Amino acid sequence: MSKIITVANQKGGVGKTTTSVNLAAGLAVSEVQTLLIDMDPQANATIGCGIEYQAVKKSIYNVLVENANINDHIYQTEIPFLDVIPSTPQLVGAEIEMVSMIGREMVLKKAVECLEKEYRYIIIDCPPSLGLLTINSLTASKSVLIPIQCEYYAMEGLGQLLNTIRLVQRSLNRDLQIEGVLITMYDSRLRLSQEVTEQVRSHFKEKVYRTAIRRNVRLGESPSFGKPIILYDASSAGAQDYMDLVGELLHNDGQKTR
Repeated sequence: MSKIITVANQKGGVGKTTTSVNLAAGLAVSEVQTLLIDMDPQANATIGCGIEYQAVKKSIYNVLVENANINDHIYQTEIPFLDVIPSTPQLVGAEIEMVSMIGREMVLKKAVECLEKEYRYIIIDCPPSLGLLTINSLTASKSVLIPIQCEYYAMEGLGQLLNTIRLVQRSLNRDLQIEGVLITMYDSRLRLSQEVTEQVRSHFKEKVYRTAIRRNVRLGESPSFGKPIILYDASSAGAQDYMDLVGELLHNDGQKTR
C-alpha cells in the first residue's frame, strides 16, 4: 500500500513545490517507487521535473473533471523510480467545474485507489490555497507535510490550515495525520532563522523534522533547468538537506531503501 503525503501551506513562497519535487526525487534516487501528483494550476512541480506543460495532453485536470483513467496520465521522468501526473493552467477552472459534482471532495481519492499497489509513496503538491483542489488532496492522503519558511509572520495563516485539516479529519478523512513540519530557507547566521525555528518547535514539538532546508542558490536555480536538485547539483547543500529529509522520513516509517 502507498503512503500518500500532501505537501500543503496556503501561504505562498514557503518552499512547498520545491519540497514536493525534491522529496519525491530523493525517494526515487533511493530506489523507492514514487509518484508525484501536481495539483497546482501553476504547474511548477511539473516544470521542475522536466516536463513542459505546454506539450502535456493528458493532465490531472482530465482525471478530476472528465473522469479519465488516471493510469493513462502518468509520465515517466529521467529518474527511473519517479513518475509524475502533470498539471497545466487548465486546472485553474477545475474547482468551478467540480462544484456541481456529487462527492466532489472525493474525486482524487477514488482516482488514486488503483495506484496504491504500484507506488510506495505518492506525493501531492497543492496550490497555495485551501480550495477544492487542496481539499481533494487532503481527503486522498494519509498525511500532510507542512513547510514553514524562516521569516517574520512564519506562523501567520497556519491556524486556518490546521482548522481545514481538522474539518477534513472530521467529515472526509478520519485517518489524516500531520506527517511533519519542515523548516525551509534556514540560515544559521541569522537570528531570525533561529527564533522562527524555536517558535515552530515550541508549537509543533516532535512533529518538526530534525532536518531543516538551508537557503541555497543552487536549489533556487534548479527549477529553471527542469531538474530536481539531486540531478542539478548533487553536491549542493540543498541536495544534501533533501536527502537527509528522505532518510528521516523513511526512518520514521520504519523503512529501508533497497
